[in-house]
Amino acid sequence: MVGSLARERKCRPPTSSNDSHQPSLNDPPHQKGTSTSPSPRPPFPRATFSPVYTQESKKVAGKLDVAVILSTPPNGKPTAAAACFTRNAFKAAPVLVSNDVLKRNGGYVRGVVVNSGCANAVTGKQGMEDAWAMVRETDALLPASTSTEEGEGSKKFEHETLVMSTGVIGQTLPISRILSGIQQSKSTLSSDFSAWERAAKAFMTTDTFPKLRSRVFTIGGVEYRLAGMDKGAGMIHPDMGPADTFSTPKQLHATLLGCIMTDAAVTPRSLQSALTYAVDRSFNSISVDGEMSTNDSIYLLANGAAAPQNSVPIDEETDPESYEVFKKELTDFAADLAKLVVRDGEGATKFVTVTVKGAPSYKDAHSVASRISTSALVKTALYGEDANWGRILAATGSVPLSPSSTTREPTVIDPTKVSVTIVPADGTAPLPVLVNGEPENVDEDRAKEIMTQEDFELLVDLGGLGGRGGAVLDL
Repeated sequence: MVGSLARERKCRPPTSSNDSHQPSLNDPPHQKGTSTSPSPRPPFPRATFSPVYTQESKKVAGKLDVAVILSTPPNGKPTAAAACFTRNAFKAAPVLVSNDVLKRNGGYVRGVVVNSGCANAVTGKQGMEDAWAMVRETDALLPASTSTEEGEGSKKFEHETLVMSTGVIGQTLPISRILSGIQQSKSTLSSDFSAWERAAKAFMTTDTFPKLRSRVFTIGGVEYRLAGMDKGAGMIHPDMGPADTFSTPKQLHATLLGCIMTDAAVTPRSLQSALTYAVDRSFNSISVDGEMSTNDSIYLLANGAAAPQNSVPIDEETDPESYEVFKKELTDFAADLAKLVVRDGEGATKFVTVTVKGAPSYKDAHSVASRISTSALVKTALYGEDANWGRILAATGSVPLSPSSTTREPTVIDPTKVSVTIVPADGTAPLPVLVNGEPENVDEDRAKEIMTQEDFELLVDLGGLGGRGGAVLDL
C-alpha cells in the first residue's frame, strides 16, 4: 500500500484506540492487576532501557531539551543497533558521528543521547567535536559490561553511544551546559513510564505533543516488547537509508528523529535489514512540507533482555520465520509512530492517505504516491476541499515507472485501466470518480462532504497486478 497524509494544525493529537498497545499519553496510570485491554499504561521493554531527561541546557525555563537513553539489561547481553540516516548532502555532525560509531562497533551500542533546540548542522569542526563530546559523556554513564558471551557483541568498544540533535541549523551547541546535564542525569536514571514520557518531551521542538508508543508481540511463544519515541512537525519529507546508502538525496526533506527499543534479540545485520524495510514503508512515506532535513535519523536498539536463556538472536538467514514476524511487527509499529508526526504537522488541516495499487512494484507505487502527495496542485485542491481528480491523474502520469523485468522496456501506464476513488474514513461508501479510464457521474455534494472531513483516502489503482506502497502527507 502506498499512502500519503495531509493535516492542519487544528487537528487533535491522537486519542486512545482499541489497540491495547497504542494508548494515549493522557490516559491514567496503569495499575497492577488491572486489565490490559485497553492498557492505559503501556508495557515497555522489561527493565532494559533507562530513559532520562535533563533541562540543564535549557534556553526556555521548563523546556526539556536533553534526553539520555541507556540499554542496561540485567543479563549483560550485548545490544544490537541499526540506523537509517538522512541522505541530504549537508549531513549534520551527529549523523556523521553516529554512523562512525555504528561502523566501528559492527552494529553494537548501549546508549543514545538527544538534544533539541540546536541541530548542530553546518557547524564545521566545532560541531564534530561537540557531537563526539556528547558521545564520550554518555559513554561514561554506562555500567561495565558483564557479558561473558563470545562473539562480536562481547568486544569492548571505545564508544557505545549514538547522538541526535534537532533545532536551528548553523548554530553551535551550548556544549558545556549539555555535558553538565548529561553528567547530572546519572542520579536520575529511571525506567518508569514518567521517564519515558519526559524523554519523549525532550525530543520536541515545534511539536505540540510528545510522540511515544509501545506494544507487545509474540514470537515462538515468547513475549517481547517494542517502545519508541519520535519528533517532527516541520521539515518533513524523509528519505532515509542505512549508512552504506549515503548519497545525493532523491528529494529534499526535514528534521525527523526517532528512537525505537526492543527487548528481543536480533543480530545486527538482520536488525538493519528490518529497520531499512520498516523505515521505507513508514517514515519515508510521510510528507508535511516536502522538505528534507540535515539531521533525519531513526535508531533501533535490541538488547535481548526478554530472550530465553541460551537462545540465539533472530537472524533472517538462520531463522527466517521469526525474522519475518519481527519485521512485520516493527513495520507496523514504525508506521504508527510516523503517523503521529503527520498528525502534528505544522499548519496541517487534513490527514489524507494516498494509496496506490496495481503498480509494477512497491517502489513504483511509492513513487507515484509520493508524487501525488507533494503536488502543489493536489494539495491546494485538498485544502480547498475540491474533488479535482484531474490533478491526481496529472501527478500520477508524470512518474516514470520501472522497466519491465522481461522486456526491459519502460513500463507505460495504460489510461484505460486506471481508477481513482475517494474513500471516507467514517466507514461510509467510497466514491469512485474514475473507473477504468472512464469518468463517473460524480455526486458533487457527496464529494464535498467527504473532502470536508479531516481524514480520508485517495485510492489510485493503476490496473496492474503488481505492488502496493505507502506514503503519508500533511497539507
